[in-house]
Amino acid sequence: MSRLFEELDYRPTPIGALVLRRRREARLGVDVLEIKLGDEHLMSDLFTASEIALAELGLAACEGEGLDVVVGGLGLGYTAKAALDEPRTGALIVVEYLEAVIDWHRTGLLPLGEGLTGDARCRLVEGDFFAMARGRDGFDPEAPGRLFDAILLDIDHSPDALLDARSESFYQPEGLTRLAAHLKPGGIFGLWSDEKTDDAFTERLAGVFAEAWAEPVTFHNPLQDRPFTQTVYLARKARV
Repeated sequence: MSRLFEELDYRPTPIGALVLRRRREARLGVDVLEIKLGDEHLMSDLFTASEIALAELGLAACEGEGLDVVVGGLGLGYTAKAALDEPRTGALIVVEYLEAVIDWHRTGLLPLGEGLTGDARCRLVEGDFFAMARGRDGFDPEAPGRLFDAILLDIDHSPDALLDARSESFYQPEGLTRLAAHLKPGGIFGLWSDEKTDDAFTERLAGVFAEAWAEPVTFHNPLQDRPFTQTVYLARKARV
């Protein structure tokens, strides 16, 4: 029988206490893996549809083969795995701020870790995604200034619900413009949000990118026994 609750790891970090835990969800008869940062629930493997959709929708919008992809935020690894499941993905960099999360994948503590670290196309990079987005060198420490076909971001809860102040300016026009500089012509920026579509943010994206749209992702919430909707925002850089 599964334990009702097990703390798998605890780490203090610059932005709060980070906890990986497994608990038994008795109502559903399943074990649930969760990551918490302080009082914030970062991710649960009970709800992964929109994290997977971020990669599927973002890469479906990309053109060509041998796609160079960045995922901002490793978490439990579902967005990264979905990116690698796309056969057109040629190379993937996953930028993660918290060293512990990378450790959990490299040591096999998380179930998707072996598949990510064992794929030659995938590289886990410890770094501050938002600082990299602001800087000229970008997201690949081994190739400063490298451009990408897709940059997919799942860190904050939404553009208005931030984990900490590091990302406050990122979602404004200047921050989005700097992010766009790291995309190839025609490249795609994808953003996960825990909230329903915010038309004002879609318009903000459209002010920076050549195209912008939102894709609602609706799935069944078994805890509440009702549908739940999150959002994937997508934006395309001008092709020329």
